Amino acid sequence: MGLFNFFTADIAIDLGTANTLIIHNDKIVVDEPSIIAIDRTTNKVLAVGREAMQMHEKTHENIKTIRPLKDGVIADFTAAEQMIRGMIKMIDKGKKRLFQPSYRMVICIPSGITEVEKRAVKDSAEHADAREVWMIQEPMAAAIGIGIDVEQPVGTMVVDIGGGTTEIAVIALSGIVCDQSIRVAGDVFNKDILDHMRRQHNLLIGERSAERIKIEVGAVLTELDNPPADFEIRGRDLMTGIPKVIKVTYQEIAIALDKSVSKIEEAVLKALEIAPPELSADIYDNGIHLIGGGALLRGLDKRLAAKTKLPIHIAEDPLRAVVRGTGAAVKNIEGFRNVLLS
Repeated sequence: MGLFNFFTADIAIDLGTANTLIIHNDKIVVDEPSIIAIDRTTNKVLAVGREAMQMHEKTHENIKTIRPLKDGVIADFTAAEQMIRGMIKMIDKGKKRLFQPSYRMVICIPSGITEVEKRAVKDSAEHADAREVWMIQEPMAAAIGIGIDVEQPVGTMVVDIGGGTTEIAVIALSGIVCDQSIRVAGDVFNKDILDHMRRQHNLLIGERSAERIKIEVGAVLTELDNPPADFEIRGRDLMTGIPKVIKVTYQEIAIALDKSVSKIEEAVLKALEIAPPELSADIYDNGIHLIGGGALLRGLDKRLAAKTKLPIHIAEDPLRAVVRGTGAAVKNIEGFRNVLLS
């Protein structure tokens, strides 16, 4: 049995639309964009993760880049399997192994996922050499990751704004009591920024540039206490076809994102509306926990606090809260059996 365990490795995977993170031996060993580059003629994988992201939107006709996940679920089954396999190889980079270990995996899934989509996640993992696959819902993993004891009869509200979906859930007694899952998140914010640049400045920019604008000057309020400096962005002028540079302010990004952020606010209010009254009392005391990349948008906590009249807490490391919770679950599968799905 000891020999069998020697060839088994436990890994936790946060399979995200924008980024994939893997924990092995309590350490985050992989933190890469969820993208692969493939040679069209041979179907060979050329690059995975960051290397593939550098090729994204810069390829010629023989190379294509694929983002296998869309709206939090697998959109391209083969590419997802190749990406998981490639990222698992990154764990042992530089180590020489006589035998490839088989893996016991805990993978994160959105709470609004269908049975078919769940099956696709499980099959992709099994094809990437997983011996045993468990799944955990994102809001649950997020709550565990920020140190909440999910087994207690106390209501906790988690808002996870990822790349493809925003997951809002009220958690108590190791289960999700009520949830809202909407497909408005980081990718939609990028699209809003792209559209704004085209409409207001006649400037055509790529997905990666929109992502950079969001990181550098992304905001949801036009008045901030600590505003970021204006950001220079390069793109193609739609009138002349010539490359040009403009400066972007956080105020115009706040206006560009307003509609999408309003949809998230509505979903948060809906989740509060359907929560049982006893849990509502707990949420009033404990507030709402914000996690995921979207939690880093400047002013989002203030805007949600003004809308809900509740305290809003941004997690310490919002981008990694979900994978940390998944890592805790893989370490103690028996203890977290109630929250894991097979």
